[in-house]
This record gives sequence, structure tokens and C-alpha cells, in this order.
Amino acid sequence: MTARIALPAACPCDPSRRYADCCGRLHAGAAAATAEALMRSRYSAYALGDLEYLRASWFPDTCPSELDFEPGVRWLGLDVKRYRPDGEDAATVEFVARYRVGGGSAARLHELSRFVRVEGRWLYVDGEFPQG
Repeated sequence: MTARIALPAACPCDPSRRYADCCGRLHAGAAAATAEALMRSRYSAYALGDLEYLRASWFPDTCPSELDFEPGVRWLGLDVKRYRPDGEDAATVEFVARYRVGGGSAARLHELSRFVRVEGRWLYVDGEFPQG
């Protein structure tokens, strides 16, 4: 039995938007229009604890066999720095996500993520963490 996720009113990827009108549609099965939209929906899935969506939106060849959430992580916000199409079916998204573990100080995750579109659906391939 899958645990139910409490659905927020505001979207974790952009609190100025309603979850139901933003990432909620993608979490319910709609295809992302762009790699950036998929990246935002994956951030929201991390914030909401939705492992099933993360697996479903990950390119099968690079999806880890073990995937779990680090206990005590609270996601605080997302800033998309750059979206770059790399042809019709590939793209790169640079973002910074802020988070806190337990009562610790806020930290940043800065990533350049690669995406591909397979049979009309965007999938996360992998990412690298730029220095600086």
C-alpha cells in the first residue's frame, strides 16, 4: 500500500502558483511540456516525498536501484537559473534548490541537470554539480 501524500495548496516549486495547476497535474500523470517543467515537478516530488513520481520521471538506464529520502530534509525553495534546449529531444536545466536538515543551517544544491524526451515524455537523465 502506498502512503498518501498530503497535497499542499501552493506549489513547492513556485509558491505563487497553485499546486493543482502546476506540478500537481504532472504528479497525476500529465506529460511535462518542457524539461524545465519536469525539473520543477521533480523538485516538488522531493519536497512532498513522492518516490513513485521520481522513479517514473527518471531515465531507466540511470535511475538508481535504491532511492530513498534523507530523513529530516525540508526543502525551502527553488531558483531556476537557466534552461537550454539541446535539440528537439534534449535539454539542460541549471537550478539551485535550498534545503535544511533538521534544525541545521540552510544549504544549497546547485545542479546542471540533463533531460531527454522519449516517446513524448521528458525524463531526467543525470546531473553534475558545478563548482563555485
